[in-house]
Amino acid sequence: MKYLHLIWAALFRRKARTVLTLVSIVAAFLLFGMLDAVRTSFDQAGQSANGAQRLQTGSKLSFIQPLPQSLEAQIAQVPGVKQVTYANWFGGAYQDPHNQVFSFAVAPNYIDLYPEIAVDPAARKAFDASRTGALVGETLARRFHWKVGDKIPLQSTIFPNREGSKNWSFDIVGILHSTDKKTGGFYDQLFLLHWKYFDETTPYNRGQVGWYVSRVADVNQADRVARAIDALSANSDHETRTQTEQATTASWMKQLADIGLIVGAIMGAVFFTLLLLSGNTMMQAVRERTAELAVLKTIGFSSRSVLAMVLAESVLLLLLGGVVGLGLAALLIPGVSAGSGGMLNLPTVGASSWLLGLALMVAVGLLVGALPAWRAMRLNIVDALAGR
Repeated sequence: MKYLHLIWAALFRRKARTVLTLVSIVAAFLLFGMLDAVRTSFDQAGQSANGAQRLQTGSKLSFIQPLPQSLEAQIAQVPGVKQVTYANWFGGAYQDPHNQVFSFAVAPNYIDLYPEIAVDPAARKAFDASRTGALVGETLARRFHWKVGDKIPLQSTIFPNREGSKNWSFDIVGILHSTDKKTGGFYDQLFLLHWKYFDETTPYNRGQVGWYVSRVADVNQADRVARAIDALSANSDHETRTQTEQATTASWMKQLADIGLIVGAIMGAVFFTLLLLSGNTMMQAVRERTAELAVLKTIGFSSRSVLAMVLAESVLLLLLGGVVGLGLAALLIPGVSAGSGGMLNLPTVGASSWLLGLALMVAVGLLVGALPAWRAMRLNIVDALAGR
């Protein structure tokens, strides 16, 4: 620490260059913090305590392949299954195809398997009694200024009605409230309609189910129950795959996109560019101070001391920019989540992200400083002072 003033002075010897390099480092670690939050958000999907008690059964071939409704009664008979429900993806959009809505056609008992979803008893009764009734999440209702009693037109991006039109109409009879803060960003965005109305209105479903959800009596027996459910349709034309909600969510995401691979590829490109940029900065900084480094050696600084100071300068440069970048990410992430209207539920920059970020800062700093520090250590005093 006694050489900190020398390191600081050397770092800001060329203020404009150092500031521009710091801005690049801040941008890189800001992006790291934001993308790591996205990755963590997808990893945490379906990890609620209640979700651990549920299994989801879908087609083994593809998540868009429907299953026969007759499987419901068979799954209900599997030992260890406490309750079964089912749903279909509706693919709704409001007013504009870009205004996508998480809309599911659900069985009458669907909400019973989700204690994370709270519905007023009167609203639940009204939903059960109304053929075209719909329950909507509070965030979704707030987003489009919907209220109970409104008649809402939805466009299905997949299913036409019996007239051949993809325009459907629903009556809002109640508002959904999430009781689980961890997954509330999803449940508060739901639009639930009656599966029976959906099945009878579109000619393309004909008694088929998108997926089944089973509540198990004992979570320790979940693997056995999953195997027993899949055995029901083994060697048939509708073989199934039963997984936990977390595994199912991860499987869906991987079929759409490998989030981990995308994030890794982006960050790899960013840090490779950062290595080149900060490495070039350190090489120029040391080259410009060749005579000064020779003077330091002349007045008694050892070669190892010079090596350590150049490495410390490089690491300090990365730490300054990286800490500011991660700090900005921690400040911006809550605003991004709030601004998305609940579509994104990003976790803040946690201890693991900070530790990983700090490790990257030190590693990159040592890496980009290694070559100029080695040259400074091997510097010949006579040649350096002579300008050779």
